[in-house]
Amino acid sequence: MRRLVTILLLSSASYMASCQGRSTTTASQTTTAGQIKQTVAVDDFEKKMSTLPEAQLLDVRTPDEYKGGHLKNAINIDVRADEFEAEVGKLDRAKPVLVYCLSGGRSGAAAAKMEEMGFKAIYNMDGGIMRWESAGKAVETGNAAPKAPGMTVAELNQQVSKGRYVLVDYNAKWCEPCKKMLPVLEALVDKRKDKLTLLKIDADANEGLLKAKGIASIPYLELYENGKLIWQHTGLIEEADLLKETKL
Repeated sequence: MRRLVTILLLSSASYMASCQGRSTTTASQTTTAGQIKQTVAVDDFEKKMSTLPEAQLLDVRTPDEYKGGHLKNAINIDVRADEFEAEVGKLDRAKPVLVYCLSGGRSGAAAAKMEEMGFKAIYNMDGGIMRWESAGKAVETGNAAPKAPGMTVAELNQQVSKGRYVLVDYNAKWCEPCKKMLPVLEALVDKRKDKLTLLKIDADANEGLLKAKGIASIPYLELYENGKLIWQHTGLIEEADLLKETKL
């Protein structure tokens, strides 16, 4: 009887150890998988550029955007181009990839695609080159045609002084969150058209204005009352929350 009890206890201990071993292995695999794609702040992105010499630096904006200013040694492959997957497929999947765009949206989509393609380590720059430049970090310029200067801060101040309430929407055509935000803003302005107007500002066409105002991410909203800034918000926001915060 005593021998039988001993055998049962040993069997139970062996089973528990086996279960614990399987559990540990599963947790380790989950952790490893979770590290394939990360979004990192610009300072961390810059550090990885120097501490990961084998990393491949990828700019996924348009060629014209790239020529207008890019990180040193960055490869340009437009994420919206039909040949994006084929061109990215030429990179080494076993080496880390540091990817960025203007504000982080397109590079996030590119990182997700590269994860599907089997890349082992992908780092997406949070806030993109907008946040990089707003942090005072250097970029290289190519031979892009000179851009129109866009709106100045003084001209913006004139525009927002023309109505009782002016809601300013800083956006871009390629920005998916901006596209989601626009119908919400237009619907709100239509409901409040007796006192509220909407001013749309394209981030690509007004880079100087965004830099001057320190705007590092879009969509970005501002509300002016009689020319005075009374509210601002970065990112998506529901109409109910917008109304609650602005008291429109």
